[in-house]
Amino acid sequence: MGRPDRNNEVLQFAGCDTVELAKTFGTPLYVVDEAVIKGKCNEIRQEFLLKHNNTKAVYAGKAFLNLAMCKIIEREGFGLDVVSGGELYLALEAGFPMEDVFFHGNNKNKSELRLAISNNIGRIVVDSLYELQLIEDVAKELNKKVKILYRLTPGVNSHTHKHIVTGRADSKFGLPIKRENILEAVKRAIKCKFVELMGFHFHVGSQIFDNKSHVDSVERVANVMKLVKVELGYVTKELNTGGGYGIFYTHGDLIRPINYFTDAIMEKIIEKCETLDLEIPTIIIEPGRWIIGEAGITLYTVGSVKEIPNIKKYAFIDGGMTDNLRPALYDAKYEAAIANKYIKEKTEIITIAGKCCETSDILVKNLKLPLVEKGDILVVFSTGAYNYSMANNYNNIPKAAVVLISDGNAEVIVERENYADLIRKNKLPKHLEPFV
Repeated sequence: MGRPDRNNEVLQFAGCDTVELAKTFGTPLYVVDEAVIKGKCNEIRQEFLLKHNNTKAVYAGKAFLNLAMCKIIEREGFGLDVVSGGELYLALEAGFPMEDVFFHGNNKNKSELRLAISNNIGRIVVDSLYELQLIEDVAKELNKKVKILYRLTPGVNSHTHKHIVTGRADSKFGLPIKRENILEAVKRAIKCKFVELMGFHFHVGSQIFDNKSHVDSVERVANVMKLVKVELGYVTKELNTGGGYGIFYTHGDLIRPINYFTDAIMEKIIEKCETLDLEIPTIIIEPGRWIIGEAGITLYTVGSVKEIPNIKKYAFIDGGMTDNLRPALYDAKYEAAIANKYIKEKTEIITIAGKCCETSDILVKNLKLPLVEKGDILVVFSTGAYNYSMANNYNNIPKAAVVLISDGNAEVIVERENYADLIRKNKLPKHLEPFV
């Protein structure tokens, strides 16, 4: 989470003075430590890719994606998971190798699929039979063959917030694991002339600390692999097990190393393949938050401080749900501190509120802090994932800048928006133009 400089009580992050970062680049400010990203990627490399044969790692770009992040992931030798035409376009602009890109999403449209297929996408993860036909049609138009995975809904429940569980039977994602559904889907894929079915994908949810739902899902999908082999002669070449591994947000989170999940996944698939007389497919993981989440912090400047006697004390910051939607969206919890008073005694209970015109714009509730005053710099930890990527312009508030720190040097990788950016696409109809 960073460390204080004992001489001046200021929090240091990635070798940089956080108060100086705030002064130099302004606030709100996303700050990302490249060394943490590299360390996480190296752990995946050592504990999964080099430890287990026939494996791949794909970064889930929806957690945090921009040109710089694309280049980091490419340098680390990982694939990239995108979930929209916009994320795919970003990857193309970054020059990311398209053969290493996986395209997810539950309702890809024809233009998105055309963009993917015309640029020789590595895999399309198919969410429905409607989408399969759409892919076949587009691929036929372009005279290209496309490799796909079917996303399956394993019907497991993960211990996390209900809004980020994706593996339940009633999930909006994927094909339910039912005999008739699976056989029909695989039959139709095999018949397609412009589609090659490589295997299956599942995702059980996000911010998960227990490997049971991953292991249970592997078992269920292995049974699917057996079914389609026996009934249709289809041999599964790839099994993508998704991601969702939990990270540190608040004290009490039970943080697990990557191998807690990956070793269990590999042990189960090997066991099931031996028992069911199946070939062991290529096993793929898709961590996103696990790679980027703890690499980021967000800096804010405190403005007004308001006390409601005997009820609550608020400190208001110059950001809020526009740069961190997660607390309002699903009551996400964070740890935070006053960067310029990092080692001072914590003497009061404060609720950190944003500047948006919404009662739900509360960033951290009942936080124990030193005396909070106007001009203090608040730091919120573990904001690398789903903060910048969910940023919005509610109340016409410009989006914050993003700074990457590498070897103690801070550089802007996403510029701060200004008011002119917010209205750049606005157009006046003729009848509302000023009279001349």
